[in-house]
Amino acid sequence: MNSDRVVSAVTTTASDPDGVAIRRAERADLLGVIRIEKASFPQPWPYDAFLRFLDEPGFLVAIENGLILGYIVADAGQGFGTAIGHVKDLAVHPDHRGRGIGTRLLDAGLLRLRRQSVNRVKLEVRASNQPALDLYERFGFEAHHTIPRYYDDGEDALVLVTTLDH
Repeated sequence: MNSDRVVSAVTTTASDPDGVAIRRAERADLLGVIRIEKASFPQPWPYDAFLRFLDEPGFLVAIENGLILGYIVADAGQGFGTAIGHVKDLAVHPDHRGRGIGTRLLDAGLLRLRRQSVNRVKLEVRASNQPALDLYERFGFEAHHTIPRYYDDGEDALVLVTTLDH
């Protein structure tokens, strides 16, 4: 992985000099997550969608001074007899972008999937979302195929895939 640092803890430690902690999402975090979702996407997920993923080890939040700065929702399922990971959602509040929070969330989410014996991970991203594409490329994601008109506004989604090292 080409990330700057692998997050191996989910609580704030001395190695978090910026004060940002990555931990599993809790029910109390959902309103903050929803605010970020609505600020980040033209087709935001509803509250109930996030509620369904609360028990997933890959639903993580980035927190600083009690404020939710970003989140990742990732889970594992079975595909042809092997565990397949899926990054379903990843966002950082617009006011906190450019601080490496998305990188840290993706790194931590992929670590959680690795711990579930996932070898391959997929995700969907808007074809026009260059900042997200740049982030995913740094983690080894490559375009697998395109889903035409995936989004309500008619934009295509790119399906990206990566293989995790164990």
